[in-house]
Amino acid sequence: MSEPRPIRILDPRLANQISAGEVVERPASVVKELVENAIDAGSRRIDVELEAGGTRLIRVRDDGSGIGEEDLALALSRHATSKIISLEELEGVASLGFRGEALASISSVSRLELVSNADEDPTTGWRVVAEGRNMEPRISPAPHARGTSVTVRDLFFNTPARRKFLRMEKTEFSHVEEAFRRQALSRFDIGWTLRHNQKTLHQLRPGGDQASRERRIASLLGKAFLENALHLDLEASGLRLWGWVGLPTHSRAQADQQYFFVNGRVVRDRLVAHAVRQAYRDVMFNGRHPVFVLYLEVDPAVVDVNVHPTKHEVRFRDGRLVHDFLFSSLHRALGEARAGHPGAGHPGDVLGDDSGAGSGEGSVDKAGVEAGEPQAAFPEAQRVAERAGRWQQQPMALPGEEGARVTPDRVRAFMEGYRALHPGHEESLLTPRPAAPVADGAGAGGAGAGGAAAEMALAERQSARRPPLPDADDTRAPPLGFAIAQLHGVYILAQSERGLILVDMHAAHERIVYERMKIQVHGGRLEAQPLLVPVSLAASPAEVATAEAEREAFARFGVELDVAGPETLLVRQLPVQLSDADVEPLIRDMLGELERYGRSDRLEAHVNELLATMACHGSVRANRQLTQAEMNALLRDMERTERSGQCNHGRPTWTEMSMKELDLLFMRGQ
Repeated sequence: MSEPRPIRILDPRLANQISAGEVVERPASVVKELVENAIDAGSRRIDVELEAGGTRLIRVRDDGSGIGEEDLALALSRHATSKIISLEELEGVASLGFRGEALASISSVSRLELVSNADEDPTTGWRVVAEGRNMEPRISPAPHARGTSVTVRDLFFNTPARRKFLRMEKTEFSHVEEAFRRQALSRFDIGWTLRHNQKTLHQLRPGGDQASRERRIASLLGKAFLENALHLDLEASGLRLWGWVGLPTHSRAQADQQYFFVNGRVVRDRLVAHAVRQAYRDVMFNGRHPVFVLYLEVDPAVVDVNVHPTKHEVRFRDGRLVHDFLFSSLHRALGEARAGHPGAGHPGDVLGDDSGAGSGEGSVDKAGVEAGEPQAAFPEAQRVAERAGRWQQQPMALPGEEGARVTPDRVRAFMEGYRALHPGHEESLLTPRPAAPVADGAGAGGAGAGGAAAEMALAERQSARRPPLPDADDTRAPPLGFAIAQLHGVYILAQSERGLILVDMHAAHERIVYERMKIQVHGGRLEAQPLLVPVSLAASPAEVATAEAEREAFARFGVELDVAGPETLLVRQLPVQLSDADVEPLIRDMLGELERYGRSDRLEAHVNELLATMACHGSVRANRQLTQAEMNALLRDMERTERSGQCNHGRPTWTEMSMKELDLLFMRGQ
């Protein structure tokens, strides 16, 4: 064993290098810290320049407020900042940085130079560097425009052990570009430039209107993101959530296009991730990840950002409120995107159809370029539109037809026949069938009356939740058009005003049946069944405390959970649908989620899995021949059923080929 050493104060350079181990992981970490300082300085323009992936050179220049000569000596010192001066300000911090250790940490593992000017006169700038064992700052005059430039050279030159962990130049630059992308998405009102090895890769103009924001997102994430995204803006209980959320049919193999900001700060939070997973649970294909760019605005006093060394995680004072708000907002937005309606997107489309853009229901609308907006960010879409205009297919005269386009007379004739075939279809759609009448002998004041009252209340709640019927218009074809044929007993071919629609009839009917069953089952409390022999669970004191505190949450899902001892729980009742389920892991998962997130959907998920299986077996099967009336009834059901764009397993239920795309296939007009 080594000889014991006396306790001593570390020299400033070593202390800063230890701090750099948490703050400075790679060049991307340096860029993040410097850019956050530039944002806090009130900059309207931020330029980032790199060489060799940031290992040789990182330069961040801004036009912010700058640093005066009298403050430069402290700028590179540890725990020196102008952003907070009291505990009260820390508890409600609104700036991105506040610890005052980033510049000191970076300067201890690199050759750092800071030039700044707080005056309008460009000849009054000052330069500061910190060198030597004690990191003493040296200040000298240096002309500079108003703002600050920070140059970092030879990162980790004096810590070889850290430098050998850096990856190849391409890999390091990809991390820097991702950090740049996050910051550029956090502030649309700032202009950004990214240069690497003397080449400009991103040059983003500032803008605060919707069109400017969407142009920036298209530039950073691609046009496909916007063409398959819903825009939402919701506010409740002092919380505001706005941004863009991807359709379930536009998913990724990796979670690489998920951006969540809290008061302008990019975060990766478990509570947020859990709420998003819940919202997409019924519509996302297994193994895929949703895409989103979302912004949560809350009172800074109710969120703690000082819980992680790099400030990537936050802690909310009322985590359950935030979780429920995120889940309900996203769940409602995704549910309003019904097949064929604006905002639903066209599964399988590479380039969105202009006719599909527009406002959706409520506060959710299809993200895209509106008519009259600048088209500079979408040159390819403009070129395709121009080509399509030249290649427009002419109507083909067919015997007994007035042309390829659906005419008002044909629409009226079909709708009259449709109503004659299904006289009650418009009103009964998505309405749960009433329960069987109670047996004779149930008195008016007994269980029969109570059951009838409960059924009436349930019906009222379900009627309120039922999606509104589309506006009647006998002169236009419905969003999914009219069925014209059935292909191999599997697909329905329909003609819409935009072109050809193909529907997987089994997948579509499966979703419709599934949504109806969910409304029936989850309209009130789940029907429960007492267990003949209660199940005893060994639990920790924390789990027992959670079970006692969340008794009402368990009861809402038909679970009766009693405390039989300081470390024992008894399960006395379960939902009827889960009478054969493995009880112990189910209850433990619920307790864990309730303790961590304040909400659990394990029981609901298990019930929904059973409903999905039942819906799959109860749906129309492949190779079943449908009449034209039946096919059209299925299309109408899809148009007004929530989440009908995907089946219960997350696969798309329909796709569309516009006339433009069909013309391109046959090279018409060339």
